[in-house]
Amino acid sequence: MKKSTNLLLLFLLTVGFFSCGNEANKTAMTDDNQEMTTAEETKKDLWFKLSLAQWSLHRTLEAGDMDNLDFPAKARELGFDGVEWVAHFFKNSVQNEAYLQKMVAAAKAAKVENLLIMVDGFGDLAANDKAVRDKAVEDHKQWVDAAKFIGAHSIRVNLFGKGTPEEWHAAATDGLGRLAEYGKSQGINVIVENHGGLSSDSGKLVAVMQEIGADNVGTLPDFGNFCIARKGGDNWEGECINEYDRYKGTEEMMPYAKAVSAKSYDFNAAGEETKIDYAKMLEIVKDHKYNGFIGVEYEGDNLSEIEGIKATRDLLLAKAE
Repeated sequence: MKKSTNLLLLFLLTVGFFSCGNEANKTAMTDDNQEMTTAEETKKDLWFKLSLAQWSLHRTLEAGDMDNLDFPAKARELGFDGVEWVAHFFKNSVQNEAYLQKMVAAAKAAKVENLLIMVDGFGDLAANDKAVRDKAVEDHKQWVDAAKFIGAHSIRVNLFGKGTPEEWHAAATDGLGRLAEYGKSQGINVIVENHGGLSSDSGKLVAVMQEIGADNVGTLPDFGNFCIARKGGDNWEGECINEYDRYKGTEEMMPYAKAVSAKSYDFNAAGEETKIDYAKMLEIVKDHKYNGFIGVEYEGDNLSEIEGIKATRDLLLAKAE
């Protein structure tokens, strides 16, 4: 009987030891999980996905401190799941399938999605001169082809134009509409950003969307680009003398949105953007049942490009509800 009692005690002690060990292991595993970054934890419950606009790194790229093909890996390193390419950084390779394949491979290796190509400098799709507009339509088609090759869903174009609102509307509808027809044949969306001039008057831009009425035509609401006119007449340089209400503009553009750009310029000590109410912007975007990618596009001067990207990313995560 005594021997049996000793064996029973030994068994209970052994069970207790392993039970304590398992609890310790569980605690250790919990501690490991708690070491995940706040950003990664928050991303699990996001109603949108995060992408990085390549323009956020334009100074680094233009200085030669980063190669175009390194962009996807940098985006992944910073916690992004999608990339938005800028045509400027591979404009000489747009028809080079071997190079485009390297872009595909770079994105695949980094485990990010190629989402869109932002196209600038290839003619004015809203030019009053039809010959100029015709050339712009033709010159943009190669970017539709490139977007298809790399697996992107859209190209982002501009509708600058000049003249009266009526002239702009007619020219923009023609240029965008004809390019969109080609885009449709290739399965690619053609989307327009509020990017200066009358394209930053969202009411007028939406009227163009409505007249064209194609399902592969849409908008890319940018939180920051709502200046319609500047001193000197330039689209970007000079003091803004006529600015559209950014919240009204975003509200108007969202029904047609196929992408969204979270522009940022500067941040206060609390991490808030100094010009844009991000909580209000995200509420507008969410109210329209948008659940796609929101692209970080930092354009400030007071932080480095990397720090500005991180600040914008973290602000989006903090304001997501």
